[in-house]
Amino acid sequence: MNCYDWPQYWDLAFDEDTHLEADFIEAAGRKYCSFPVKRLLEPGCGGGRLVFELARRGYDVSACDLSDAAVSYATERLAAADLSANVVVDDMRNLSCEPAADIGYCLVNTFRHLLTEEDAASHLQAVANSVRSGGLYLIGMHLLPPDADEEDNEEWSVSRDGTTVTMQLDVAQCDRKTRLETLKFRMEAVTHEADSPQLFETDYRMRIYRAHQFEELISQVPEFEILDVYDFWYNIEEPLQLSDEMGDTVFVLQRS
Repeated sequence: MNCYDWPQYWDLAFDEDTHLEADFIEAAGRKYCSFPVKRLLEPGCGGGRLVFELARRGYDVSACDLSDAAVSYATERLAAADLSANVVVDDMRNLSCEPAADIGYCLVNTFRHLLTEEDAASHLQAVANSVRSGGLYLIGMHLLPPDADEEDNEEWSVSRDGTTVTMQLDVAQCDRKTRLETLKFRMEAVTHEADSPQLFETDYRMRIYRAHQFEELISQVPEFEILDVYDFWYNIEEPLQLSDEMGDTVFVLQRS
């Protein structure tokens, strides 16, 4: 089963940093934009945890995802809270947003689902066409430094409203030559409604980047320039120096 098709569990597993990420998006707008930020764009929004939070804060949010289940969940959750956002099924490689957004954002490795240079460049061009001049595109992802351990595994649990989700993440395969790795997710959900835990396992392929490889990609889309980089602490007061030694990275791109 595709874990992404169970957004009520997936979003819960990654919900811990939602407020921190939303705070950073707002802070980036204040720091780098010369105009009030009102319109936001999220490619690959999943179940819409950030869409929901930013709509709750009063922003006009447009978003898309390939998963019908995720888009339906996001739409229903927004409606239940009497919030509005434009969430549609669409491909992030050729999305469009009108009127143009002030800030686009794509955090927590979603960008790395674009497995080829061509797909990544196509996506960046689509976002460049959908963000206003002087606007931003924030991309958060894990880079793979040359000396990084290619074998990795993580496990964590999150509980809320009678539901506990336990997530296990393992790097099943990593090939620096092809710049592709396979991440294996095992998601267990325990709820009051089910007599036994629900188990979901999915392998996701992702593209590997080092810092200079991302810079080379950005050079293919001249409308964007890299202003600053941060790590996953999202401290807007502490931009970092981009290097091939970086791991968790948030890029701040500005539209010319």
